Amino acid sequence: MPAVIIADASCLILLAKIDKLWVLQRMYGEIAVTPTVYEEVGLDLPLWVKVVQPASVRNSARLHYLLDGGEASSISLALDFPGSLVVLDDLKARKVAQKLKLTVTGTLGVLMEAKRRGHISSVKSVVDAIRKTNFRISVRLEHEVLRQAGEEN
Repeated sequence: MPAVIIADASCLILLAKIDKLWVLQRMYGEIAVTPTVYEEVGLDLPLWVKVVQPASVRNSARLHYLLDGGEASSISLALDFPGSLVVLDDLKARKVAQKLKLTVTGTLGVLMEAKRRGHISSVKSVVDAIRKTNFRISVRLEHEVLRQAGEEN
């Protein structure tokens, strides 16, 4: 498992909305967020979520031209910790992170891994809860995730 897990706001907000924030703690113990992400989340976060300032303000500023502040700062923080895992849901942010040779997953990837490790019994039940929020998942992505989780109909 990567030594440092960095989450963007969308993952935290979404999991909090569906009462599954605990999945991150079970999976990783502790996660890091940037001050920008903490502000974007707008919730009191548990003590296992650590706020860490990226070392390079310049990296964040450069990335901010391409991405929103939280995504830019999350990627910048991941650059400070080689071998880290960064949780990003935005496709453009994921592509930028991958070009920078970062290890990336999204909230759905976290959920699939949580099922694989036995922390949740069903990805489909969580996806059904997500569908009731304003988080958008394409039908194609939902089918692919459920297929990979062994839960396709």
